Amino acid sequence: MNAPDSSSGLGALARAQRQAQLVQALQAVLPEHALLWHSEDVTPYECDGLTAYRQRPLAVALPETEAQVQAILKTCHDLGVPVVARGAGTGLSGGAMPLADGLTLSLAKFNQILQIDPRSRTAVVQAGVRNLAISEAAAPYNLYYAPDPSSQIACTIGGNVAENSGGVHCLKYGLTVHNVLKVRGFTVAGEPIELGSDALDVPGYDLLSVYIGSEGMLAVTLEVTVRLVPKPRLARCIMASFDDVRQAGDAVAAVIAAGIIPAGLEMMDKPMTAAVEDFVHAGYDLNAAAILLCESDGTQEEVEEEIARMSEVLRAAGATAITVSRDEAERLRYWSGRKNAFPASGRMAPDYMCMDSTIPRKRLADILHAIQEMEKKYGLSCLNVFHAGDGNLHPLILFDANDPDQLHRCELFGADILETSVAMGGTVTGEHGVGVEKLNSMCVQFSREENEQMLGVKRAFDPKGLLNPGKVIPTHNRCAEYGKMLVRGGKISHPDLPRF
Repeated sequence: MNAPDSSSGLGALARAQRQAQLVQALQAVLPEHALLWHSEDVTPYECDGLTAYRQRPLAVALPETEAQVQAILKTCHDLGVPVVARGAGTGLSGGAMPLADGLTLSLAKFNQILQIDPRSRTAVVQAGVRNLAISEAAAPYNLYYAPDPSSQIACTIGGNVAENSGGVHCLKYGLTVHNVLKVRGFTVAGEPIELGSDALDVPGYDLLSVYIGSEGMLAVTLEVTVRLVPKPRLARCIMASFDDVRQAGDAVAAVIAAGIIPAGLEMMDKPMTAAVEDFVHAGYDLNAAAILLCESDGTQEEVEEEIARMSEVLRAAGATAITVSRDEAERLRYWSGRKNAFPASGRMAPDYMCMDSTIPRKRLADILHAIQEMEKKYGLSCLNVFHAGDGNLHPLILFDANDPDQLHRCELFGADILETSVAMGGTVTGEHGVGVEKLNSMCVQFSREENEQMLGVKRAFDPKGLLNPGKVIPTHNRCAEYGKMLVRGGKISHPDLPRF
């Protein structure tokens, strides 16, 4: 149902001719080792972290200089060839999936940290620098980069900008958009572009905020200036157990209502804690229906006071057990479990699809109960982990992509989660992006006019529609067809959602 239309409209002969034309043109601007086009060479680029959908591009370019990137974009623009920029390929919504008639532009070689400025607390890095590498480079200055997606050991800052990534500490320190000062790169026509500034503000429209989270549709990012923050003197983490998921969900809302903003506030249900504990032995309570991880950081006095306040709120909300990390090793072990939720789930089935909707915090228990009913409806298991503090859900649906029926049921399951989230007052994505995975669900949340407005922003940057086309914003025809399919299938949308 959510599968992209990966056909290029080109027959085998026409595609071969198109490929030959592109390769010949790019060979004039790239060294031989920086261009791949044979089937066995481009296969590793056929998908990102959403492995259910795959497509081989005409070619893959691996430039090493900005001049080469500019030449690639100008060449593709002149030829009318679509371009999909790619970082580490850790995305989970198919945002970096290639196009059959397009070029994949890998920025893996743009992996240099250009400057660490401890006085201004900033770092200037190339787009291919790993998220965690920024903090490692800033560590000698007692600074770090706050957004910490679970994939931070591998994901790149360029990809983080594309998806507006968050992480387990985004509740207190913000998403990528709150931690980036400036981006620099090229438009699809190869024209230099710079958004934001080294100052706190910039004259004119705030195009930086429009750009971050645009999923590679507006321009190609080559360089990013990020904020750095001081390392806290101390951090401690509470593991709170609950024998009822509703009490756990209510406890999240109670912590925020008490005026406490934890450094991190995460929730996992019983199936997820079992999967994680078997994988990393984090010390989780396997008898709990749900656990919360609540972290406090700051000075010793601040942490002690906040830990005491949070413990009091959690007990009042019905926590059956509260354990506080005794040292840094135990704190890191608690978080290693949470950050390994995805690989732990990968051991449970041949494939999983990780959804990424958001809901109001007070509806956490409601969505969990709804997902449990969906498990019965679609005959598939689902493990749940939440950025509970900001209501960002990550249900992981287990299935076998080699079974077309399981894949179809998984797609229906995922769409049901997203539609239910919107009906509860949430959105179809929090930090993983829309990509190709949630195109139909965008039809559910946004009207034809709203989608057209978003397309208008894209046209302002990319009039020919060559950067990552067919992703993120559905066409009116697609939404109309999706509506007809729901009618044929007897599935009626929630009454408070937009009609098609």
